[in-house]
Amino acid sequence: MSADTETLVAFEQHLLVEKGRSANTVRAYVGDLRSLLSHLEAQGVQGLSDVRLAELRSWLASQGDAGVTRSTVSRRAAAARTFFRWAVRTGRLPRDPSVRLVAPGRDKHLPGVLRQGQAAELMDLAAVATDDADPVAVRDRAALELLYASGMRVGELTGLDVDDVDLSVGTARVLGKGDKERIVPFGSPAADALATWLRTARPQLVTAESGPALFLGRRGRRVDQRQVRSALQRLLEHLPDAPHLGPHGLRHSAATHLLEGGADLRTVQELLGHSSLATTQIYTHVSVDRLRAAYEQAHPRA
Repeated sequence: MSADTETLVAFEQHLLVEKGRSANTVRAYVGDLRSLLSHLEAQGVQGLSDVRLAELRSWLASQGDAGVTRSTVSRRAAAARTFFRWAVRTGRLPRDPSVRLVAPGRDKHLPGVLRQGQAAELMDLAAVATDDADPVAVRDRAALELLYASGMRVGELTGLDVDDVDLSVGTARVLGKGDKERIVPFGSPAADALATWLRTARPQLVTAESGPALFLGRRGRRVDQRQVRSALQRLLEHLPDAPHLGPHGLRHSAATHLLEGGADLRTVQELLGHSSLATTQIYTHVSVDRLRAAYEQAHPRA
């Protein structure tokens, strides 16, 4: 399958050079695709152009039978979809057999906030979803990065105008409950995603109805909360070990991770726009509960 190997090498370069993916992400995706090639060869499939959905499903099923974790199987499904979309878009393959390839089911009995590693995986998936240069996927990545980075409410996010975001210093001016304005910071991953959205994707969606809205829907109007929720839930489908949550769950996750990282309650209160410190204290309970769960699982005399 030498021609397929050459295609895989070209895809690796696409991820590294054109998309700027991390070395770990590229290594994982290429390893996933090599696993697929080995499976196809064992099944007698002549080449990638002959692959059908049935072969992709049997490959994922064989992973589960071999004891591979659901999160890894889900990532491998995402790798296949990303690869085949790219191969069709670049003329290397005539069709995409992965269109209806779905990830395995998720565990429904998990806490309502993401672990830090899960949040990182979610953002990586959002980045990978932009590979086909769909402006809506670019928007979704920027919106989710900003939600998690800032801890703002989804209604605050959808109400942002372009001038409310200052990429040079990494801050957003947010109008919260009771029309109270606050400034929230965000880091470089969110700034990079926003810059890409503003530079390359938003101009593709702008219409006469767009006005100053920062985030736009496919028809050029200001994005609504439902669209943000749908984008998040589509990505969470590929993280089977993650809890089922909406955009507010990213706010909860951001607050919990800040406290776990050593931020004080007053700082988190200001960031989230809580009028009362008592409201913010719920996140200390979440952090303590997670700490106790880890303690009881790991300590021999728990």
